[in-house]
Amino acid sequence: MVAYEHTPVSVEGKRAVVVGGTSGIGQAIALGFASEGADVVATSRTEDAVDETADAIEDLGANTARVTCDVTDRESLDEVRETAVDAFGGIDVVVASQGAISRASVLGIEDDEWDFVTDVALDGVRKVTQAMAPAMDEGGSIVNISSMAARLSMANLPAYSAAKGGVEAFTRASAKELAPEIRVNAIAPGFIITPQNADTYAEGTEKRAAIDERAPLGRVADREEVVGAAVYLGSDAASYVTGEVLTVDGGFGDSAF
Repeated sequence: MVAYEHTPVSVEGKRAVVVGGTSGIGQAIALGFASEGADVVATSRTEDAVDETADAIEDLGANTARVTCDVTDRESLDEVRETAVDAFGGIDVVVASQGAISRASVLGIEDDEWDFVTDVALDGVRKVTQAMAPAMDEGGSIVNISSMAARLSMANLPAYSAAKGGVEAFTRASAKELAPEIRVNAIAPGFIITPQNADTYAEGTEKRAAIDERAPLGRVADREEVVGAAVYLGSDAASYVTGEVLTVDGGFGDSAF
């Protein structure tokens, strides 16, 4: 019998920083990594949110450290990096999951709304990369959270769509520059139920019915269904994957919504 070996999909023993990791998809990824044996720092702008998620990480048997973070502030990101390095000795995986959204039209969106969304969702990814990459060991992985809004026609999301499109372009550019030491990929989720939008996607709502009808898989997704993609991209099993966008959208693909 021929012996066969492969690299398992595992983040056990990895040292991870999840920026925006105390709510929504980011929190699911942070807890998912912890449950898979990684040590995790999950950041947020609020101390209470950091403490709540850190408690959950520790309950899963993983090590953590507690630090707040504002992705628009370089000194804040520097503090996150130093906290993770002090706690774990280095950083293997960085997930940039911070988000901001504005539901305004192309002609109606104000400058401050546009700037807020792009400062957090797009420029924040750049600042996270610049702050964390110097502390990452060879073989490290950066996972940026994009959205299917980067490629689909979705009304009243001009700043969000533009920011996420920029995230995907930045992912490809930084993958080229940071190779071969660090891999950089992105995940583009589709319609995902989080605590923040649970009412919007509740059973019986017009939005839920429309998605369920059009999605090839026939439903919206729970946030935990994004975790597997993040674990894969953060693991050594994805050692030859960089500059890619992994779409987790139930098959919406290029369909307009």
